[in-house]
Amino acid sequence: MQPALQDPPRLLRGMFDAAVAAAQPALCLPALLPSPPAGRTVVIGFGKAAAAMAQVVDGHWAGELSGVVVTRYGHGAPCGRIRVMEAAHPVPDDAGLAASAALLAAVQGLGPEDLVLCLVSGGGSALLPCPLPGLALADEQAIARQLLASGASIAEMNCVRRHLSGIKGGRLALACRPARVVNLLLSDVPGDDPADIASGPTVPDPSDCAQALEILHRHRIAVPEAALALLRTGEAETPKPHDPRLPSIENRMAVTPQRALEAAAQAAGRAGIAVHILGDAIEGESRDVAKVMAAMALQVARRDQPFVAPCVLLSGGETAVSLRGHGRGGRNVEFLLALALALQGHPRIHALAADTDGVDGIEEIAGAVIGPQTLARAHAAGLRPRERLDDNDAHAFFEALGDAVVTGPTRTNVNDFRAVLVLPPHGESNDAARPHARP
Repeated sequence: MQPALQDPPRLLRGMFDAAVAAAQPALCLPALLPSPPAGRTVVIGFGKAAAAMAQVVDGHWAGELSGVVVTRYGHGAPCGRIRVMEAAHPVPDDAGLAASAALLAAVQGLGPEDLVLCLVSGGGSALLPCPLPGLALADEQAIARQLLASGASIAEMNCVRRHLSGIKGGRLALACRPARVVNLLLSDVPGDDPADIASGPTVPDPSDCAQALEILHRHRIAVPEAALALLRTGEAETPKPHDPRLPSIENRMAVTPQRALEAAAQAAGRAGIAVHILGDAIEGESRDVAKVMAAMALQVARRDQPFVAPCVLLSGGETAVSLRGHGRGGRNVEFLLALALALQGHPRIHALAADTDGVDGIEEIAGAVIGPQTLARAHAAGLRPRERLDDNDAHAFFEALGDAVVTGPTRTNVNDFRAVLVLPPHGESNDAARPHARP
């Protein structure tokens, strides 16, 4: 057996660390910086990677520079010429309200020769509350909590957020005109659509109020009558592509979930392990995705189909959790607990799932690992895995086992990382030579 396979948790953690390292702004941002303009350069930014991105710009920009960015509490970093603010995530707070006002103020009074350099990363939606007239921060908070618990996809949540905000969905871009806007983006969304990253404050919005209303209705989200009126009348409509009021906007994608997965695959490849990337945009209920992944891993282990063990099944994207219990949520740990239950202690399958920003749900825990003994150890410790899953309490489950993955703030964000390792049969180092094996 390859040496790397003798310590599966270490192999999986090394892959995750490689994915996070590949998404660091210091690595991917410098080559994308534009040339200094004839006029002023103002930096604005929002998201969990905003401070790290601002540090890169501050360290590489030779000309005049000023600006403000907002990131999650604990994810800040000193940035010299750029002010760093911190606010709450995933439910917005007063500090986020102040940050939104500061960003809007920073882009006032600009001219056509000025440049707005916008640093965009996942998490910005919650960090930039800015209620439309007739609404309050408490309304945004209540809607955010309901959306997070509803099982809605990130695209659905962001559609609603764009239409009930005075800064998202291209409205911040309107405030920047007539200056040129260059967006540097770290994608954390399936499909890498700039309109969905942080709810697209500085890009036009292709969705409309009718779609936002349909999402609210389908997920049974209670909203104030004032919000419904804004959506029904179209007063909450956002600027669309080709809107003549928008300034010149250029999007430069710094890093994507796919690039991070490829870095993880390369790390495993150097250890002689085959990796199969199943997709960078997998969505759905965490526990449902887990059942599919378990079925695939079991087919590999039992039949060498569609891949031959040893191998890693790698995927990214953003699953969802419909909160029905009283636990602490966390889509990656919920995925893992459901996966463990579906695998029922198969002796050759291990897995790691974690969020690349270091925060799974609202917990300062990135994710966890499972192995063949996970369920047996849980039962020996008096834990009841099925009950914990039903209560959406996987974080407490993995903490009790000592199997949580804790990284601290990574200051990047390219969404979820899921790796399922299938070991070869005992005593065999490689199944590839077996006649029935299929590539």
